Amino acid sequence: MFGIGLIVFRETLEAALFVGIIAASTRGIFHRTRWLTLGASAGVLGSIIMASAMGRISAWADGVGQELVSVVILSVAIAMLAWHCIWVGAHSADMAKDARHVGESAARGEQTLWALAIAVGLAVLREGAETVLFVAGLVSGTTEGPLMLAGTVAAGLALGASVGWLIYAGLGKVSPHRLFAVTNVLVLLLAGSLASQLARTMSQAGWLDLLDNPAWDISALMPNDSVPGMVLHGVIGYDASPSQLQLAFFAGTTLLIWLAARQLKARVSRRRSAELSAA
Repeated sequence: MFGIGLIVFRETLEAALFVGIIAASTRGIFHRTRWLTLGASAGVLGSIIMASAMGRISAWADGVGQELVSVVILSVAIAMLAWHCIWVGAHSADMAKDARHVGESAARGEQTLWALAIAVGLAVLREGAETVLFVAGLVSGTTEGPLMLAGTVAAGLALGASVGWLIYAGLGKVSPHRLFAVTNVLVLLLAGSLASQLARTMSQAGWLDLLDNPAWDISALMPNDSVPGMVLHGVIGYDASPSQLQLAFFAGTTLLIWLAARQLKARVSRRRSAELSAA
C-alpha cells in the first residue's frame, strides 16, 4: 500500500506543481480558471483513455509507440510554455501595470491562455496515464481490500494536490509587479524540465545515442524519491544523476527561450518608444 500511495503522491505532485505555477502566472486574467479547468479536465479524460490503450500504443511503431507518444506530448508542451514565456516576457510590464485594472489586462492575458491550457492538459494527461498504469500494476500484486486501496489513492492525491496548492498560495503573496517576473522564470524552468525529460525519453528509445554519461551523481545526498527531490523534480526537473544529454537539452531550451523573449521584449520596447515619439 505504501508503494501505491507514494506513486500517486509523486505523480499528483508533479501535475499539481505544474498547474499551480501556471495558475499563478495567469493570476488576475479574466477566464483563466475556465481555460485551466478545461485543460486539466481534458488531461484527466485523456489520461484514462491513453492508459486503457497503452498496450496497443506500446506495440505501435515497432514497439516504441509509447516513447513516440511521450516525445510528441513533451514537444508540444515545451512549445506552449515557450510561447507563454516569450509573450509574457515582452508584455509583462504592461500586464503588471494593469494588474489593478483586470479588465484592461484581460485582452492581453487571454492571448496566451490557450497555449497554457494545452500545456496543462498535456501535463495532466502524461502524469495521469502514468499514475493509472503504475497503480494498476501494483494492485495486481496486492491482497488489500478495495477500501484500503481507495483510501491510499485518495491520500496520495490529497497530499500531492496540497503541496501544489501551497506553491500556488506562496506565489500569491508576491507583489503584482514582481509576480510576472517570478512566475515567468518558473515557467521557463518547467520548459527546461520537460526538455530534460524529452532527452531522457529519446535516449531510452535509442533515438539519441550520445552524451549518455552522467553529468553528476548526488543520489546519496538527495535521491529522486525523497520529498525534496520529488518537489524539485516537479518544478525544475531535478534528477540526482542526469545524463549530459539531459543537461544539454535543459540548458539549450532555457537559453533559447530566454534569448527569444529578450529579443521580442526589446522589439516591443522600441515600438512603444516610436509610438510615443510620433504622438
